[in-house]
Amino acid sequence: MATDYDAPRKTDDDLSEDSIEELKSRRVDKNAASVDVDETEQAEGFELPGADLSGEELSVQVIPRQADEFTCSRCFLVHHRSQLVSDADGVLVCSECAA
Repeated sequence: MATDYDAPRKTDDDLSEDSIEELKSRRVDKNAASVDVDETEQAEGFELPGADLSGEELSVQVIPRQADEFTCSRCFLVHHRSQLVSDADGVLVCSECAA
């Protein structure tokens, strides 16, 4: 909505003089300007929990852990050796879990 910054501003006294009918008509006008959104278009891309995915096939390339990587004993993610913080008694901990 465009705002006319040159128009005189209403004071609190001017606002209190507005009638209830006038205020109700303003509220109705604001509701009329709202846009209806068709939610069916947005919902088409989402799958519901428990949906039948038996016909789907996943293809993921699994790369084995490299020599310069380790598996964190807390989060079980594979990290680069530069993120290794603790190596006490063979328990490897990454910098994210140690924080």
